[in-house]
Amino acid sequence: MAGKEIRIDASRITSRRDMAEYMKELFSFPDTFGGNLDALHDSLSEVSEDTVLIFDAPTLRDICDDKYAWKVLRVLLDETDENPHIRVKLV
Repeated sequence: MAGKEIRIDASRITSRRDMAEYMKELFSFPDTFGGNLDALHDSLSEVSEDTVLIFDAPTLRDICDDKYAWKVLRVLLDETDENPHIRVKLV
């Protein structure tokens, strides 16, 4: 899978507002991006460029320690099952 690689920074997804800004930046979502988990799911389903989401061990630990970041991770992982253009890589 060639395409875009995105290294996820857990410190940028600890609140709804921070997640919205960060995901909009990472995926070039339009200004109309709703900024909640449902909007994230919907927007990720429209990603058509092959994209690898990279997580390292410290990032995963940080995500597991933060309730909101954990919810965001679940959306990202669920989308890998639904959108063949999105994959996850653990480093």
